Amino acid sequence: MKWLLAFVVMLGVGVAWAANESAPAPTASLKGTVLEVKDVDSYTYLRIKTNNGETWAAVARAPVKTGTEVTIENATVMSNFESKTLKRKFDQIVFGSIAGSGPSAAAASADMAALHAGVAATGDVGEVSVVRATGLDARTVAEIVARKADLKDKPVVVRGKVVKFTPEVLGKNWIHLRDGSGSASDGTNDVLVTTKDEAKIGDVVLVKGVVHTDRDFGSGYSYKVLIEEATLQK
Repeated sequence: MKWLLAFVVMLGVGVAWAANESAPAPTASLKGTVLEVKDVDSYTYLRIKTNNGETWAAVARAPVKTGTEVTIENATVMSNFESKTLKRKFDQIVFGSIAGSGPSAAAASADMAALHAGVAATGDVGEVSVVRATGLDARTVAEIVARKADLKDKPVVVRGKVVKFTPEVLGKNWIHLRDGSGSASDGTNDVLVTTKDEAKIGDVVLVKGVVHTDRDFGSGYSYKVLIEEATLQK
């Protein structure tokens, strides 16, 4: 599956197909009439009438009105997607971005990019100095970044402070973690974590997860190293 976001696939295409309609294969674009709009913090969910039936799509938050004709670009279908904000599970949903060069598309593009603008958009948490985790798999942030090749696909435990938190992107929460190790000049002081658990900026958490490398989510958003499938303990 190709990820769409301007991280995106971000929240691409939510699909609620009519009875007896089969799910679509991933497609470059989706066109139809907006029947329903639901706005949440960062996203806009759209129920769209297409030639193949009705489908749900999710894009970066944008001022879309019912009755509007829209085209969703870079569309990718995700199955069994749950939105905690909407308290709803979609059997299928399409993640993508609104096509065009008008104000709505520009706003959507800006919002998408803001979701994963990198460590420059981290919160103000002051000086970070965190006691190292203990145990066989314990690592510092700097060690994880510097030794990514050795640690690839291996479990790690790291304690750090949450300096950025982005919820519900691609069905996960995205956290930037620092522990005082490493250097900002070479990027070894910050590591990205994906998790189903929640946290807030400033929390000190114990992260247990698996190191993955060279992850490309499309639209220019790729990461040399990150921790995925993580659980958080405060």
